[in-house]
Amino acid sequence: MFIEINPDNIDQRLIQQVVDSLRGGNLIVFPTDTVYAVGCDVKNKKALAELAKWKNVKIQKAQFSMICSDLGQVSEYVRQLDRSTFRLLKQHLPGPFTFILEATGEVSKLFEASKKEIGIRIPDNKIALAIVEQLGNPMASTSMHDGEDEIADYFADPYAIYERYDDNFGVIIDGGYGHLEASTIVDCTGGGIDIIRQGIGKIDL
Repeated sequence: MFIEINPDNIDQRLIQQVVDSLRGGNLIVFPTDTVYAVGCDVKNKKALAELAKWKNVKIQKAQFSMICSDLGQVSEYVRQLDRSTFRLLKQHLPGPFTFILEATGEVSKLFEASKKEIGIRIPDNKIALAIVEQLGNPMASTSMHDGEDEIADYFADPYAIYERYDDNFGVIIDGGYGHLEASTIVDCTGGGIDIIRQGIGKIDL
């Protein structure tokens, strides 16, 4: 199903359709503040297995991020943050960052393996935030790579995703053109700030 959602005038009925698909165990393609992403309901084991299959990895080895609506939704999955890390997140979220944080035991249960860390995303995208807010818990997520394009690593045009992958997803959302550059990955597990990948987001160290 291909759904157009206007980020400046979000139709909550369309968001509910997306959430119903997620709760049904489907994968969806959705816009973020960086590249388009593939996601599923993080609390649905069948859907997590499907996302790992899509990524061609075992669920135990998967390095998915969690898309959250706010820092309150993060708390179940990450250990208590020290003051400086919390301040860093407050300053830069929502935004084009993936913060690697120390995971709680709940993350290990979800991925059926010992997980000491998890990537957290709160994208500055109204559609993505509306979905996880309505869902009531995070989505597990991975970037939508374009393996057939020799120049671009990612899809910018959601209709191109639809033309190629319509049968793979419960919903593909057209939220406008996406970026071709991914999020900045920031590791906060070592007591400092370590930029693992420089993407769109800028942090002044």
